[in-house]
Amino acid sequence: MTVKTKILQITPIVSILLHFYKTMENYIDQEKVLLAVDCIIFGFDKKDLRILLIKRDFEPEKGNWSLMGGFLQSGETLDDAAIRVLNHLTGLDNIYMEQLRAYSALNRDPVQRTVSVSYYALINITEHQGLNEDFSAKWFNINEAPNLIFDHNVMVANAMSRLRYRASTKPIGFELLPKKFTMKQLQTLYETILGEKLDKRNFINKINALDILLKTEEKDMNSSRKGSFFYMFDELKYKSKVSDGFTFKL
Repeated sequence: MTVKTKILQITPIVSILLHFYKTMENYIDQEKVLLAVDCIIFGFDKKDLRILLIKRDFEPEKGNWSLMGGFLQSGETLDDAAIRVLNHLTGLDNIYMEQLRAYSALNRDPVQRTVSVSYYALINITEHQGLNEDFSAKWFNINEAPNLIFDHNVMVANAMSRLRYRASTKPIGFELLPKKFTMKQLQTLYETILGEKLDKRNFINKINALDILLKTEEKDMNSSRKGSFFYMFDELKYKSKVSDGFTFKL
């Protein structure tokens, strides 16, 4: 093989390497910023709307209450990271979850420049009791929750605003209820989310008009002497109605 032949063979490789280097120059010189996810986890215990918080176990703010969060890994999407964080704390996979917004204040984390993307999730507390004890996790009444680290209070406030909007336009409230529930439990849930008392008759009429519940033959005999019928959310019927142009509105 002649020197000329060797040069001809090497030239394309050199060209590729130079192109790669010039391309990477635009990335290598950029300042590195961490990306994290923080999860606002709501639950309902048949009486109160609750939020799941953890005790932070490292500095800064060690020992203070915090949302559950974690950093984005190189092989993950943001949704993947949020699912991993939720699963690590609750052991659950199939949870209603929605991305909320990004938080990028320059000083939001005093250690390292970090942008956080928040998610809120809905859990039926009565059916999912198991929590990872490593995090000293605890459920708090949403109105009695302690002060949180960094900008987590703002995240919770934004999540509550989104939850109120979603609850009035989509049947996500049923994610917080047991499979079978009474009309009173349903009304209590919506009153807790919306932060206001609802007229019983009007609420029942609105729910019945939606025609997305199945009335069972079973009764909750703890609520009164006569008992209260249990209902179930008819998800298949709801999806069928949506495909026909139905709009959920309370």
